[in-house]
Amino acid sequence: MAPVTDLPSNNVRDLSDVPSVEVISKAAIMLLSSAAERLGLADEDPEHSPRRDLDEARRLITALAGLVTASAEYLGPHAGPLREGLQSVQRAFREASAYPDEPGQGPGEKYTGPVY
Repeated sequence: MAPVTDLPSNNVRDLSDVPSVEVISKAAIMLLSSAAERLGLADEDPEHSPRRDLDEARRLITALAGLVTASAEYLGPHAGPLREGLQSVQRAFREASAYPDEPGQGPGEKYTGPVY
């Protein structure tokens, strides 16, 4: 097995060569995916998922909401799908909560407004 140092350097992109929309989108997708995992949405039975952690999901959704809201003007055609994904996990969080937050008080809603 070749040492890691022998890997071709053309597989690595310099961060300064990556457009900002790509960096923001990748960060948002990571937050969205992680929030979905913490809601148990990747499992057949989300309610009994060993990965389900609503406290962690709340943090991730709030971070995602801040990122998407703050960068929407720069995301162009990527903004709509990211907003839809955000709203999906916000609704899933509300459905998963034993005691749902008041409208406007759910994760990220201080940035997005109420999600029903």
